Amino acid sequence: MTSPDATHSDAIQTQARLPVLPPHVRVGYAVIGLGELTEEQLYPAFHLSGQSRLCALVTGNREKALEQAELLGLRPQDVYDYDHFEELKDRPDVQAVFIVLPNSLHREYTERAARIGKHVLCEKPLSVSVADAEAMVLACKAAGVLLMTAYRIQYTPHHQAARELIQGGTLGKVKMMAAIDVQTEPNEGQWRLKRDLAGGGSLLDVGLYCLNTARYLSGEEPYEVFAYTHSTPGDERFGEVEESVSFTLRFPSGLISSNFCSYGTSKHRSLRVLGEKGNLLLDPAFDYTSLRLMVDTETEVRETLIRETDQFALELDHFSGCVLSGEAPFTPGEEGVQDQRIMEAIYRSAREGRPVQLERLEGRDLFRGKKPAQIERERA
Repeated sequence: MTSPDATHSDAIQTQARLPVLPPHVRVGYAVIGLGELTEEQLYPAFHLSGQSRLCALVTGNREKALEQAELLGLRPQDVYDYDHFEELKDRPDVQAVFIVLPNSLHREYTERAARIGKHVLCEKPLSVSVADAEAMVLACKAAGVLLMTAYRIQYTPHHQAARELIQGGTLGKVKMMAAIDVQTEPNEGQWRLKRDLAGGGSLLDVGLYCLNTARYLSGEEPYEVFAYTHSTPGDERFGEVEESVSFTLRFPSGLISSNFCSYGTSKHRSLRVLGEKGNLLLDPAFDYTSLRLMVDTETEVRETLIRETDQFALELDHFSGCVLSGEAPFTPGEEGVQDQRIMEAIYRSAREGRPVQLERLEGRDLFRGKKPAQIERERA
């Protein structure tokens, strides 16, 4: 790609948002799990959302939750412990839950939420196995509630713009994607390093961004995977889960996606797409803020500047809009199930040291719902 010094900038794009609803009309949520993501990302997102409002907290640490509830304008009776989660059934102002728990608990709380008639927005990965993920989908269908996998990347305007460039033909026939999502995980006691809670290592956490983004940008499903895993000998952090994964995906169009994820290097998150007529670079690609999209074609080199928008608020607004309309979300549970299938194939390939075949599926967006309003109106 040409040096950024040679670029010029597009006009800043503004992303159309769903209408701002009066607070009493917005979809009410109970957040389950009050860790770092909830405190640093979800609380601000609810504040910025025009379709969603935070009504209750569910946690195992009541003292901490009460402190947070007071700062958030919630009442003590809006705080629930895990054993009394089902009492939310009697809260008509709570229509949905946002599950922000360790991966292995996603199925339990999705099924519990479905049984009391609450719609479910669940953090990625959907679960720790295909069987659990499929059970979550079935439980929500049986209860008549919506299930959405929280793939914020698919609601982020930079990735939406990249997808339009790729699928709109600006880059010509796309031949290769290369994604890297790596970071250092220094805390040996962190739940992400415990197999019974995380289900796996870097693949299920940061590697999933590489996998899901390749599927989202191309709209295709891979039919073959080939992978390696590695953990540094003697590093106690990786006694239960893998440190690094390198995996290649092959798609029906001929596209090859090369990906690397790790818990053992300094942070780097980028994605490059190479086509016959041009290429693009997202760097950083998977951060919460400050994403950059560079485009290099036969006729021009440019940086596409897009107004910063809270990614979690966009994700929340989309799901709330679906709850209000009854439409399936763009990233339903089935989208999460498909990634679980591919991740299981990646682990199998690494164990057996050979390519693993997946069902060959033709067509685009086979596991997704209707495009979000943000995409349809982005350039209005």
